[in-house]
Amino acid sequence: MQKIETKKAPAAIGPYSQGMKTGSLVFTSGQIPIDPETGSIDVFTIEEQAEQAIKNLSAVLEEAGSSLDKVVKSTCFLQHMSDFDAFNKVYAKYFPGNPARSCFEVGALPKGALVEIEVVAEV
Repeated sequence: MQKIETKKAPAAIGPYSQGMKTGSLVFTSGQIPIDPETGSIDVFTIEEQAEQAIKNLSAVLEEAGSSLDKVVKSTCFLQHMSDFDAFNKVYAKYFPGNPARSCFEVGALPKGALVEIEVVAEV
């Protein structure tokens, strides 16, 4: 196994890594819309937060030698299921291959985020 770390995505805010690569797969930790340069959430709408979270995912995947078009499974966590349609519009731009996906409404996310996304991708 290989730990994946990049400064182009937010540093882990707990005892975990940004991702782990094993064999031909990379597993990312959930990415919330933290700006890696400021260390804070600087965007407020679900669309903006989804864009930043996906940008963070992309950076982790790139560091692992993968990309968004190689995602086979994503898990998405929304603070409010009422954001589902708006979230899907952003998500569809970045995942045109329609990987397998689960999407849940959760009670709370770290740092008050509206969205968190984790993926499994081929390398």
